[in-house]
Amino acid sequence: MKNRCLWIVIVLLLVFSRAHGDDVSPLPGTKPLTMSGDIASLLVEGVDRFLLGEIEKSIGRREQYWSRDTSSPEKYNASIGPNRKRLAHILGVRDPRVAFDAPELMGTTHRPALVGRGDRFDVFAVRWPALGDVYGEGLLLVPDGKKVADVVAIPDADQTPEMIAGQAEGVPSESQFARRLAESGCRVLVPVLVDRTVEKRGRAELTNREYLYRSAFELGRHIIGYEVQKVLAGVDWFSKEAGDADANIGLIGWGEGGMLALYAAALDTRIDAACASGYFDSRQDLWREPIDRNVFARLEQFGDAELAAMIAPRTLIVEAARGPHFEIPSGTGGGPGRLVTPKPEDVRVEWQRARGFTNDLEPPPRLQLIESGDGSGPFGSSAALQALLDALSLGAELRDSGKIPEHLRETYDPAPRQRRQIHEIDRHNQWLLGESPYVRKEFMNKLDFSSLTKYEESVAWYRRYFYDEVIGRFDYELSPPNVRTRKTYDEPKWTGYEVVLDVFPDVIAYGILLVPKDIRPGERRPVVVCQHGLEGRPQQVVAGDHRAYHDFAARLAERGFITFAPQNLYIFGDRFRTLQRKANPLGKTLFSIIVPQHRQIADWLGSLPQVDPRRIAFYGLSYGGKTAMRVPPLVEGYCLSICSADFNEWVWKNASTRAPYSYVWTGEYEIFEFDLGSTFNYAEMAALICPRPLMVERGHFDGVAPDEAVAYEFAKVRHLYQAQLGIGDRCELEWFVGPHTIHGRGTFEFLHTHLEWPKPLTHSGGD
Repeated sequence: MKNRCLWIVIVLLLVFSRAHGDDVSPLPGTKPLTMSGDIASLLVEGVDRFLLGEIEKSIGRREQYWSRDTSSPEKYNASIGPNRKRLAHILGVRDPRVAFDAPELMGTTHRPALVGRGDRFDVFAVRWPALGDVYGEGLLLVPDGKKVADVVAIPDADQTPEMIAGQAEGVPSESQFARRLAESGCRVLVPVLVDRTVEKRGRAELTNREYLYRSAFELGRHIIGYEVQKVLAGVDWFSKEAGDADANIGLIGWGEGGMLALYAAALDTRIDAACASGYFDSRQDLWREPIDRNVFARLEQFGDAELAAMIAPRTLIVEAARGPHFEIPSGTGGGPGRLVTPKPEDVRVEWQRARGFTNDLEPPPRLQLIESGDGSGPFGSSAALQALLDALSLGAELRDSGKIPEHLRETYDPAPRQRRQIHEIDRHNQWLLGESPYVRKEFMNKLDFSSLTKYEESVAWYRRYFYDEVIGRFDYELSPPNVRTRKTYDEPKWTGYEVVLDVFPDVIAYGILLVPKDIRPGERRPVVVCQHGLEGRPQQVVAGDHRAYHDFAARLAERGFITFAPQNLYIFGDRFRTLQRKANPLGKTLFSIIVPQHRQIADWLGSLPQVDPRRIAFYGLSYGGKTAMRVPPLVEGYCLSICSADFNEWVWKNASTRAPYSYVWTGEYEIFEFDLGSTFNYAEMAALICPRPLMVERGHFDGVAPDEAVAYEFAKVRHLYQAQLGIGDRCELEWFVGPHTIHGRGTFEFLHTHLEWPKPLTHSGGD
């Protein structure tokens, strides 16, 4: 508290001095900085505008990823094959499904699997294998006599299979679409979905769906993909039993079920017809929806219209109906989000877009829009169900007895089944986590260690992949920097300037430059870029002796280094976290902005007459340490990197549901990065920095991770530098007895050595 108060006083004094006309002259060669207000806030605000603009532009950019051949259904399906492959990848539909003969009946000696009888159908409790040890589970409605078609009927996440089968309260009789299809002669498989129940988990209140989403996302999987796999496992059974040529297979779902029906039908051509109710919409506001719907790079190629067009020339019925309403408010630790009924006018526009993609296809696409009431009426309307039956079986008629199915279970508790679903997916995620080191090793097997030259050549591909597929690259040239500065510090040994540079339209970089006063004319000095952590500001690494930073930018300036302290994006809580939500559907991340900011910073620093552009180093703590592992691989201007108070077994820290250190238990809902488990943990990121020097600074009592996790991951880095490339002098780890803080002993020595700058004649430790 004392340090925080001191820092506030310093900021107020700076503001006071400006207001009273003290010298705020710019750095020579730059324009005066006249911006007022909180520049950090303006920075975040500008990035927000930029990302919202990119979301709007995404619609027009999608066509570059498509090459539709509408000359025949066969050529059409072949032409969109790459898009299906991409959709499966981003949904995490990757694991092979388990073959099976038929669903298992879920009964005991006390409770038979036959759980109900309706008008002309029986109801069985069943489960079926999907992938690994993950099962689909729910109900099977078997009609009397000859079946009309096979249908997977998918409830919303907050509905049980029993609700849409007429066996439990919660859904009006006319909307019990599983029951009504069974009464009409369909065999209906009804899976249970993971629900949205909120539970306290560690420091965060998470829905069951977000809890599973977090680990899965880090490992290249998704709660959506797992549930699509359960649906497609049912399709496997239907198709195998009937024979592919004779199968009449349909999907129908509402809310989350409508989403799964749309995804599954887009992926699998064996599905003859699908109906998506209460879901279809423009997904431009995907970032506002619950975070478990966050699909990385979704809007790059796929709006709902593009998914609908992937189903053509098969039948898709879009039912504009009331959707589920749900909200996770800010402040719970979970990702804020809400579900509302899609606006009818937005549904119509998206549906028309879908038709436009397939107008030339023969036979004509069977895309049908049915509006329930004014577009927000009851779901599962008779018109929608009849349209589905018409597509599946000529002459099939929708029947509705209105009779409530007979219950054959004395008691009914859906909770144990829900717990099994959560446990199975969590167990699969944790199995993937255990396998991930082997997957990453295979992924990195193109590296050539025979010489430093060969290594540099072979690692270039991985750096490009890291930028394009993990970080996300905006295809814009940097704006002219238009550098604006003003003097804000005048200390005995150095002068400090606030600096603002343009990066992209609406995007700026901001920071504080400290220039030692003893630089001789014509002399060129090394630079250390000093990066703060979560919710930090550049001023905190300059003055006030913050408990984590200890003025390390100023201390280095006193040693003769030029330093620059950038303002990073991770400030203002939900304001910056929603930037990640906006970036992810575009296939981008916070670092898609942070990397070009640092490219501009490094380029500008390298252009200064007192800077040696070959000696610009990066040193970051905490979230700044996270930056130290992601930015230097992609910014050639940084000649070395120091990661302080962050380095550890990063994938484990994000995906483990056993470790108390895991981000699964915290409010940092933006922290998860798609598919790092299959690609880049910190050892692999270090390989992208190599052969440049890399150092890790680690306090034994830092709560980021235990010592053994840090040592385990660093051992792989040390092996790369020392054993495989013979450059062990460029790689160090300093342990010290202390907490989550800059230590400034070994790291300062490292900087002096590798930046070739003489140490002070007299100094004590890092002072």
